[in-house]
Amino acid sequence: MNYIKFFKELSIKDVDEVGGKNASLGEMYNKLTPLGINVPNGFGVTASAYRYYLKHNGLDEKFAEIFKNFDPQNIDELKKVGKTCRDMIINAEIPKDLKDEILKGYEELKKEYGNDVSLAVRSSATAEDSPTASFAGQNETYLNIKGEENLLYAYKMCLASNFTDRSISYKYTHNFDPLKVYLAVVVMKMVRSDKGSSGVMFSIDTETGFKDVVFINAAWGLGENVVQGTIDPDSFFVHKPTYKKGHKAVLKRKLGNKEKMMIFSEKKETTNLAEQFTKNIRTPIEKKKQFAISDEDVLMLAGWAIKIEEHYTEVNGRYTPMDMEWAKDGVDGKLYMVQARPETVHSQEKVNEFEIYKLKEKSNVILTGNAVGEKIGAGKVKILKSMAEADKFEKGDVLVATTTSPDWEPVMKIASAIITETGGRTCHAAIVSRELGKPAIVGAKNATKILKNEQEVTVSCAEGEVGKVYEGILDFEIEKVDISKLPRPKTKIMMNLGNPELSFSLAKLPVDGIGLARMEFIINTYIKAHPMAIKHPDILSETERALIDELAFPYDGDPIDFFVKTLSEGVATLAAGVYPKKCIVRMSDFKSNEYANLLGGRHFEPIEENPMIGFRGAARYTHPSYKEGFELECIAMKRAIYEMGFENIVIMIPFCRRVEEAKRVKELLIKYGLGDVETYMMCEIPNNVILIDEFLDVFDGISIGTNDLTQLTLGVDRDSQIVAFDYEERDEGVKKMVQMAVEGAKRNKKYSGLCGQAPSDYPEFAEFLVSIGIESMSLNPDSVLKIIKDIAEMENK
Repeated sequence: MNYIKFFKELSIKDVDEVGGKNASLGEMYNKLTPLGINVPNGFGVTASAYRYYLKHNGLDEKFAEIFKNFDPQNIDELKKVGKTCRDMIINAEIPKDLKDEILKGYEELKKEYGNDVSLAVRSSATAEDSPTASFAGQNETYLNIKGEENLLYAYKMCLASNFTDRSISYKYTHNFDPLKVYLAVVVMKMVRSDKGSSGVMFSIDTETGFKDVVFINAAWGLGENVVQGTIDPDSFFVHKPTYKKGHKAVLKRKLGNKEKMMIFSEKKETTNLAEQFTKNIRTPIEKKKQFAISDEDVLMLAGWAIKIEEHYTEVNGRYTPMDMEWAKDGVDGKLYMVQARPETVHSQEKVNEFEIYKLKEKSNVILTGNAVGEKIGAGKVKILKSMAEADKFEKGDVLVATTTSPDWEPVMKIASAIITETGGRTCHAAIVSRELGKPAIVGAKNATKILKNEQEVTVSCAEGEVGKVYEGILDFEIEKVDISKLPRPKTKIMMNLGNPELSFSLAKLPVDGIGLARMEFIINTYIKAHPMAIKHPDILSETERALIDELAFPYDGDPIDFFVKTLSEGVATLAAGVYPKKCIVRMSDFKSNEYANLLGGRHFEPIEENPMIGFRGAARYTHPSYKEGFELECIAMKRAIYEMGFENIVIMIPFCRRVEEAKRVKELLIKYGLGDVETYMMCEIPNNVILIDEFLDVFDGISIGTNDLTQLTLGVDRDSQIVAFDYEERDEGVKKMVQMAVEGAKRNKKYSGLCGQAPSDYPEFAEFLVSIGIESMSLNPDSVLKIIKDIAEMENK
């Protein structure tokens, strides 16, 4: 009987015979290599071979007896049964005809790749990579395998991994009969990523289910550290719709710590086969500070991810986002795909169901890390050093560990939340956490030292990419909304947003775009340095220069490249969440005291008595002391709009006092290549309203900023507590200003919107805006759903 099948003989239809991994590799090898996707060759040892192996050694009947009265909830019994089954498989013999076929396949790979070819030997279960269960990390993989004896032993070890404690528990959790999940094995050419880099990627955002991006993780060396979640890898996003239009650019990136890297070891330093031919070393400091792959690599991988997703969507007859593994060979310099399987969490979600977790109270933040999921959990901390301590873990506890491997799945599924010191968002522990619906924070440094056993904590993954551990058990709510049943008002409802980390999670909101994207958040949080300090490092102190050099190091040490890419990618990420709807981006509107707090800012900012009405907004843009900083902002915007393809971006100029100033700013926008971009003015100064026709000769529309307009109409310093009682957005004078501005925009056939909290706080103010015919109102995201309902009801009266 033919117990092995080369990839050229396999397709996705062969899952029952060769398992998910083999079938997918065969599908890609045959259908996608013609499209330019590199897949290393190899063969699958079939599920029939597994059944033959068990029957030849009489293990099928023995296993049936062992599992007859088995209780998977009893952890001690789980450990005992698992070890018994594994030992029986390892101590059994491989039938001669099966052994001969495996070695014959090995000879074929030697002919193709040379006698010194090293192999990856990987488990491929028949239930693996199904649409509802990934089996991520449940079975073993052995790398850098050479020689017939080692290959045959690795094959045995793979078969035995069908009965690891974690794998048995996982099968019961997902309603699979452990005796009917058969183990096929992949034997493939090993990509020399030990001398290059590797990682995982998804054709969907793993945290939010946002479908318009490819998410890529990368690290130096072999991919097991990324998959196992033992390091913090680099991460990249690419926006699919603009990529398909020819705008090939990285949307967003984050430098990971990449603490260690796995390489080949030719020394038999251990009897553990998984460790015998590989070893982890500390990542050299210069590599830790560099991205593990280039932008060109990221974009090639993204293109492959799009092709793979499109192919599997066509094959399956339904939308099929994909979970993939890739490797870059450090010898030939080429990228390779080494696995592709359906994503199993967000692909199962109801499209119209929107679930929002929200803390009702806050406390001291004890710890932070990478958020996995968008949920909140609370309970008592239980720090586990290993699964040997699992008996002290109780349902509802918060699991805290150095690293959470799939061996821990039995305790993960009864935890209220999970915290690990290491790992990235695509490690298999994170994947399992998502499948279980548990909030998890990975990469929370020193968690096992900072947190204490029995300490009560709340784990929040509902506040963006940074997961937070709060002191005490806090009250939170879960709002469930069926978006398909929400009415859609005639007045456009947009949202205010500054934090790119929230863009994908808020993409499901039924808004008409972003009415106010605040550039300051990106500069303050990600760039951290004053734009003029980027342009003039010679003025800075030695310490300040060193800090900027550190920030710029991953960008070939170029501070300007760092600034432009970081700002453009932050703005583009905001725009991606609502693409192709409008994203109105306000150019920087720090006050002088706020600019001074940026790195190097003290050298460039005046000291003002009242910065609120001082050197801010449009006045800065043409002034010699900031003009070069504004140019950097414009270069970043030009890159986001034209190079990255986000032509849904609208530029907005804040605090423009006089018409002459407006004209000077417009001339600069033309000079910097932004003359054709739709440009609005923040209407927030009484003079903007009084001379609305003249201002709209320069700009394409207005967005009314009620905060400053109220302040300047009523003469109230909004930073002053003592006159706060006089700050009232509903004052008739303020409303008259708003009405005049809207009427002026209509008269000039230009856009009018309002960005402020007043419509959210005061239903009567929202009703007033509808009555005067404003085109849109932009609100904080937490107010959007309520206001949509309220406005629709008002319009239907």
